[in-house]
Amino acid sequence: MAMIVKARAKINLALDVFEKRPDGYHEVEMVMQSIELHDCLEFTPVPEGITILVENGDVPAGEDNLVHRAAKSISTYGGVRTGVEIRLKKAIPVAAGLGGGSTDAAVTLAALNKIWGLGLTLRELMLLGEQLGSDVPFCLMEGTALARGRGEKLESLPPCPPLGLVLVKPPFGVSTASVYRAYAPGKLEKKPHCRNMVEAIESRDPGAIARCLYNALEPVTFAMHPEVAAIKEKLLEAGALGVLMSGSGPTVFGLTGNLQDARTVAGRYQKLGGEQVLISQIWNSA
Repeated sequence: MAMIVKARAKINLALDVFEKRPDGYHEVEMVMQSIELHDCLEFTPVPEGITILVENGDVPAGEDNLVHRAAKSISTYGGVRTGVEIRLKKAIPVAAGLGGGSTDAAVTLAALNKIWGLGLTLRELMLLGEQLGSDVPFCLMEGTALARGRGEKLESLPPCPPLGLVLVKPPFGVSTASVYRAYAPGKLEKKPHCRNMVEAIESRDPGAIARCLYNALEPVTFAMHPEVAAIKEKLLEAGALGVLMSGSGPTVFGLTGNLQDARTVAGRYQKLGGEQVLISQIWNSA
């Protein structure tokens, strides 16, 4: 029997970048948040092999697809002899800073763990996910979390209020690796951006959350693509409580008090001549 699962996108409410680690990754500290925007994956057991069918997305369907890599990884780890056909229906923009590939990989690990009856713990799944990408462990956990290390050290946080979101993805992607290569940290002093955001979330105050939005990578991506900075200004002009680029970009999100306010801001943004927008909402399981 087929299993259908939602793979939710993520945004970063706060993102600090520090020194480069011996493994070549930068040390980061982030407040990460799941949102309602999601891809859908349908898993159908088959006698053998791993097949990926992609709908609505400009992503490869072969072994380079992160879903395929996740399926292969857990199959090998669990010593599985049977196969699976996976139908991936994309709604999350690609190369957007929204964790689309990571969340697809995460739900693949979780779904196949159930379908194949492997009984792996969340910790085991997160260790497998860490080998696929830095955001995969968070996408397995979901909700609201503080992430450290290269993103794999996670601490669950109280749920963020269900704020509205207006997401704008310009018509190009950004390479995360190229943004981090171009990033030059300042004095490396640890400012309390993430701690401030955690306190704002705990207060459940939308205004405080909006004021604490921070992304150390914005200046790098803005220098490469000035139009991303222009989107941020336009969303503020349209009435968003606060605006931030997610991850390494180029998607920019505007926070609003609720879903109805998000629709209002989206309408104003498009009257200002803005690109197409996606309307979503903060998501928590509770």
